[in-house]
Amino acid sequence: MSLPSWIKKKIPPPGALKEMKELLRSLSLHTVCEEASCPNIGECFSQRTATFMILGDRCTRSCGFCGVRKGNPASPDPEEPENIARAVRKLHLEYVVVTSPARDDLTDGGASHFALIIKEIKKLAHRIKVEVLVPDFNGSLSSLKRVIEAGPYVLNHNLETVPRLYPQVRPEADYLRSLELLRESKKLDSGIYTKSGLMVGLGENDKEVTQVMKDLREVGCDILTIGQYLRPSSQNIPVKEYVAPEKFKEYEETGKSLGFLSLASSPFVRSSYHAKEIWTHPEKL
Repeated sequence: MSLPSWIKKKIPPPGALKEMKELLRSLSLHTVCEEASCPNIGECFSQRTATFMILGDRCTRSCGFCGVRKGNPASPDPEEPENIARAVRKLHLEYVVVTSPARDDLTDGGASHFALIIKEIKKLAHRIKVEVLVPDFNGSLSSLKRVIEAGPYVLNHNLETVPRLYPQVRPEADYLRSLELLRESKKLDSGIYTKSGLMVGLGENDKEVTQVMKDLREVGCDILTIGQYLRPSSQNIPVKEYVAPEKFKEYEETGKSLGFLSLASSPFVRSSYHAKEIWTHPEKL
């Protein structure tokens, strides 16, 4: 399937990429931008921003859409919280996004490591906002509580796709379990903002996408991102459709009518893409 005209990105300045990669490597840090082959990496790195991926670069699950490598992960790096904070300071970040692969090998799914990193970043300055994009922790409420008690500004957990497609897209995940994580987040901290993301182009239909939006609003989800699925490699599930920009606009209008505080919907939108700006100018993303 050939790429349509709207699926294009400008080539970034090579110097900007080199500078960011050298900083990250010097602190032994990973980013989801690199590990998941994100199409926005050039734009984000050239603006000296990135989504930090903690707990290593190996995932214990086998999602069909994801470009992160699978395998047996290494033990959590005890120096990672301080190294993340060093990177935040060097990049002068005021809004930080932190995610991780699924770590089903860890008793708490990596929740305690998330908490340590949130606390370490907040030591730099209380004004820094931290958004965490978390796995489902296998439904563990105690793990979720540990993360939320550390004080993130936004708790993000992606549904990724419609329930019908979970066996192909997220075979080890559970749609209702993911919804419940978002619901419980609000119960644990009524002041926290919750967020989720969807990919389209996997074979879903409009009715299914709208129902997912309704399900998210029912559990109090505040923010939603919708973007085009792009196949990271030949090992991943193929793209079924390149969704036209006009359809993304329709999804945006539907989401607004359902009451999301903010919603970004366009082909290159990703869950953590322009995470700070989505609050004020989602229409530009």
